[in-house]
Amino acid sequence: MNRIITLCCLLVLPLAAKAQITLVEDGKPAAEIILTDPDNAADQRAAELLNLFVERISGAVLPFSADSLKAKVIIGGATDAASEDGFLIECAGDTLRILSGGGKGSVYGAVTLLERYMGVSYYAKDTYTLTESSTIELPAISLTESPAFRHRQTYSYGNDDPVYRDWFRLKDPQEVFAAGLWVHTFNPLLPSEQYGETHPEYYALINGERRPGRHSQWCLTNPEVFEIVAARIDSIFQANPGMKTISVSQNDGNDTYCTCPECKAVDEYEGSPSGNLIRFMNKLAERFPDKEFSTLAYLYSVQPPQHVKPLPNVNIMLCDIDCRREVPLTENESGKEFMKALEGWGKISNNIFVWDYGINFDNLVSPFPNFHILQPNMLEFKKNGATMLFEQVNGNRGTDFAELRAYVIAKLMWDPEQDVEALIDEFMEGYYGEAARYIKAYQLSLRNSMLVSHIPLWIYDSPISHKEGMLSAPMLHLYDSLFDKAEAAVACDQDLLDRVWLSRLPLQYSELEIARTEPIEDREALREKVLTFKDHCERLGVEALTERGIDPSFYCDQYLERYLADDSGNLALGAKVTLKKAPTGRYAEFGETALTDGLYGGSTFVESWVGWEGTNADIIIDLGEEKTFNCIEADFLHQLGAWILLPESVFFLVSPDETSYKLFGVHEFEEDRDLAVKFKKATAVSKEPVTARFVRVHVFGVGLCPDWHYGVGHPAWFFLDEITVSNRTGDFSTTLEMTD
Repeated sequence: MNRIITLCCLLVLPLAAKAQITLVEDGKPAAEIILTDPDNAADQRAAELLNLFVERISGAVLPFSADSLKAKVIIGGATDAASEDGFLIECAGDTLRILSGGGKGSVYGAVTLLERYMGVSYYAKDTYTLTESSTIELPAISLTESPAFRHRQTYSYGNDDPVYRDWFRLKDPQEVFAAGLWVHTFNPLLPSEQYGETHPEYYALINGERRPGRHSQWCLTNPEVFEIVAARIDSIFQANPGMKTISVSQNDGNDTYCTCPECKAVDEYEGSPSGNLIRFMNKLAERFPDKEFSTLAYLYSVQPPQHVKPLPNVNIMLCDIDCRREVPLTENESGKEFMKALEGWGKISNNIFVWDYGINFDNLVSPFPNFHILQPNMLEFKKNGATMLFEQVNGNRGTDFAELRAYVIAKLMWDPEQDVEALIDEFMEGYYGEAARYIKAYQLSLRNSMLVSHIPLWIYDSPISHKEGMLSAPMLHLYDSLFDKAEAAVACDQDLLDRVWLSRLPLQYSELEIARTEPIEDREALREKVLTFKDHCERLGVEALTERGIDPSFYCDQYLERYLADDSGNLALGAKVTLKKAPTGRYAEFGETALTDGLYGGSTFVESWVGWEGTNADIIIDLGEEKTFNCIEADFLHQLGAWILLPESVFFLVSPDETSYKLFGVHEFEEDRDLAVKFKKATAVSKEPVTARFVRVHVFGVGLCPDWHYGVGHPAWFFLDEITVSNRTGDFSTTLEMTD
């Protein structure tokens, strides 16, 4: 779908500009390339990129050091006028020079030359526009640029296009961090499989017990831990000569830090669990003064310590994961809490790496209107001393405005003072063609509707959370009409139409998610929407709907089976529910209706699901009168990333009068360590039909998260949805799973 658009024209040089150098004349090279250091990889890449597009524009290739052409393109050499990755472009007389401030400066100079002076625009993976011309001339140029952030990184799916990565001046962690160790590295550096059994004292004391495991943190005050880790780091650097940075950072998971007396005393003195981390990192920084140590300030460690200060070669990777995204960080409570942390770290360190989020992990392909907060947030990062920035966005094809968001973010990471609306307009006009005005109108309507609704936007969001706001029925109708017009505007151009379809997928997904929370009025029309969504995802190469990799085809198949199934045989539909043990928190509000309403929950737990944390459940279903049946089922959610584990067992009992119960059946779940989101049924089947009015369901949870889990030592959740009572035949041992 990513067509190259070319327009025919006679000249690249603007008519008002006077030519200083001719690179190509009448389809023949008029200049030669000279590398000041032929062995410099960045300079080689700069020459390669320049020639790649010179050939695409003119059909000619500039020779290297031909000594037969008067005009020279000199690539290489240093300039003090630019910082690392910065550049100086000079074009005067018959000479064009691209000098580097270090790093990939010459590459980014070549890219800027192509984009600003030669009419090439790169939008997305393998997608660009240019103007064909048999002659390429350049005016006088004197341009110096340096990046606002020395490290600029995204998870855009375009990163596997080498031209894209260089064009948008993006870094790859593999280029920076030794042995590829960057974030959540405690377990690779001190493997619990190797040390956990023999030395549990190396790991965190949680709720009074040492809990070694893949996600357990270290006991940072244990001197043996430091020496083992230091030796391991020394061997890594020796095996990776030339690398100077490594991440020594906490495992994923919250509130799993060590609370032994020694660690607790430090944390209390420092006012934050980051105190122990920074003391440990400083010891490493002193042991290896020529190396840089990056560590996470994440979840429990996000607030800075009150006394110890990071040494200059300790890099603080500060994560704003808990913040809402509907307004800039300075304007809501969660953002203000993060800003307090950022300002605090900025006072004690000039080496801050901000990890910012612009993604919906649980629903990748759903609307996420955050363009209006990108620039103000980046300016705050820069103002408070951040020198490195990672924008976790668009890791998968099909995410909301993936191409546009990556484009704008990359531009702003280089220079956050740019005109954001101009960047958006430039992209839309080049990427969507005649459909651009309708797509822009949709984007603005979505944003404005979200702001008016005052419903927060966050990284574990669901379209269902916004069905009374930006995704209300009237707004969905407006959005659909705009996309209909966009499709009509480019109907004769399949490449542009595909781009419009790709951008419409989040809206279609939202409509499907919202539809399954309401009574179905037109089953066949909804079925057609499911099939259309499936077809477009397959055509456009969309492979995942969540961070855990739910395949769109599987999602659509289970939608038809799970949400559009005939439930007329469910004897418990609409039955009265009594909760003998209340669900946890807000789930108690709707627990007595959600379990028998016939509406099944989805892959997130914002609706339909009823949750219990660290405890068991006891539920009574009143069928209203005695009924005969042979099957009882209870529907459970498995989502390890949210600390939602399957229970250990479910006991089903029946009674004619609610006074004496007899056992109907037991379902025991096997431990499941798979990160994929799944729906699992606890099923009990009687060989002979039974007659009863009351069904009692006892659910026994796992209690605490096990040592292999992110929440090791803390209470685990289980989530239950529909309880069904029916007469069925067949094999009831199968379960519906959403797998990678």
